[in-house]
Amino acid sequence: MRAPRFEDAGLNIMKALRFNAGELEIRDVPVPVPGSGETLIKVSTAGICNTDVEILKGYMKFNGVPGHEFVGVVESSPNKKQIGKRVVGEINCACGECCWCNAGMERHCFQRDVLGILKRDGAFAEYLTLPAGNLRIVPDSLPDEKAVFVEPLAACFEIIEQVEFPPDALVCVIGDGKLGLLAARVLRDKAFNLTLIGKHERNMAIASKKFKVEAITEDSIGDEQYDVVVECSGKPSGLELATRLVRPQGRIVLKSTYHEKPSIDVSLWVVNEITIVGSRCGPFDPALEALESGEINPSPLIDGIFPFNQIAEAFDAAQNPGALKCLVKFD
Repeated sequence: MRAPRFEDAGLNIMKALRFNAGELEIRDVPVPVPGSGETLIKVSTAGICNTDVEILKGYMKFNGVPGHEFVGVVESSPNKKQIGKRVVGEINCACGECCWCNAGMERHCFQRDVLGILKRDGAFAEYLTLPAGNLRIVPDSLPDEKAVFVEPLAACFEIIEQVEFPPDALVCVIGDGKLGLLAARVLRDKAFNLTLIGKHERNMAIASKKFKVEAITEDSIGDEQYDVVVECSGKPSGLELATRLVRPQGRIVLKSTYHEKPSIDVSLWVVNEITIVGSRCGPFDPALEALESGEINPSPLIDGIFPFNQIAEAFDAAQNPGALKCLVKFD
């Protein structure tokens, strides 16, 4: 399946944030035309993720419209029940025919494109396209400002899909950014001995007071070693810390993606028989349910809501030390 490109579009024009050759610019571009089996979605809210920031540094060598966390309204779809509905969307778009797709592993399709990350323009635009099967309808009771967290929250639920947590397991989350805090909140219900390691006083207070998770600084760790370490710092140094903190035959779950290459002696993983678990994306349904029920409230993680014409300021704010979620609203 080939992702629709702006040059394939008709005469309708929209505003979009384009990233090219290291520069971000709001431009007037044609509205994309959906391909076979695809929908056209009018974006209402989008979230800035650390991956978007890493793209600005060269991650995935992406050029085009970034952004993959969104809520929008379906304007056209081969599934008539979707038209007019508010939706969120799984970001991986697969061919549906290869061995990985046939095995139910569409997110690993060799031919895939990924919304705002790989070969498909993303959510920092007035319109985007996605396959109809990628969409999940947002309940009326769930506002955009919470629904936009479905994609990153789903990535946190993926951790408990991949790793079994015995009741007595010692579990550590590295990083007190938006993903680390969400991961800690999800794991709180699965791991009774859970610690978050952070370095920003405000964020650690959110962990302890809002999410009821113990939060400490790296200086306070001592000699403790953990059965499972979840790395969410977004920095290569987090992987080095995870390697130091995991016990022999323990597990490191990697949630961070970054352009900068880590420098680490991987022989330590061999000698200590460490299991490395890559963890990307995740199931939307439990994330939607947790948000709709109020079981998980992401509101404390919102740092600011910016109109689309101030998206440059939103990106600046998202790159401040300790920044949490910056949202972008469209008219």
